[in-house]
Amino acid sequence: MGLNIEYNEGQTPLDEEEKEGLLIPTITTRGELDEVEQRNIENAIRWTIERRKKFNVNEILSEQFVRLLHVKMLGGVWKWAGSFRNSNKNIGVDKLQISIALRVLLDDCRYWVDNKVYSPDEIAIRFKHRIVSIHCFANGNGRHSRLIADVIIEKLFGREVFTWGGRDLIQRDGFRNLYLGALRKADRGIYEPLITFSRS
Repeated sequence: MGLNIEYNEGQTPLDEEEKEGLLIPTITTRGELDEVEQRNIENAIRWTIERRKKFNVNEILSEQFVRLLHVKMLGGVWKWAGSFRNSNKNIGVDKLQISIALRVLLDDCRYWVDNKVYSPDEIAIRFKHRIVSIHCFANGNGRHSRLIADVIIEKLFGREVFTWGGRDLIQRDGFRNLYLGALRKADRGIYEPLITFSRS
């Protein structure tokens, strides 16, 4: 039967080759996929909590960590977890520019941290926004960006992780629309609504 996914606004569709990377062939609907992905993501969150004390700045702000976190989140669901996407999407840089754009972001973030260019929350949220706009992976970029922002704010700055409204941002509702609106403002360089949302 295959995987039949209905996409919400702001979600990036998978191409047929990417869908073939599903490791659990019994999954056929968006609901089933969301459920199994969520279980994997909860395991990744536990992993970051258990290991956060052992992370250092250079480890977090590295391509290796960016990829590893994606594997921890979705490696039990997708065989391409942790691999940069091989197709262009409706969002993100050209697939051939992913490594370069990510390297620039990681260097920028090191500079922001070292020179206290922005507040800790703004550094983490700017990183979250930039990495999701690069769109490194075929799927899971928004969730990955939120988790890496949590790691940055807690490990690099010793602050509480973000609450992201305390809601599931995948579901199609007014709350998700608030989040997408804050992301669009960040696209125009206005970060305060996204910072506020992250702490709501």
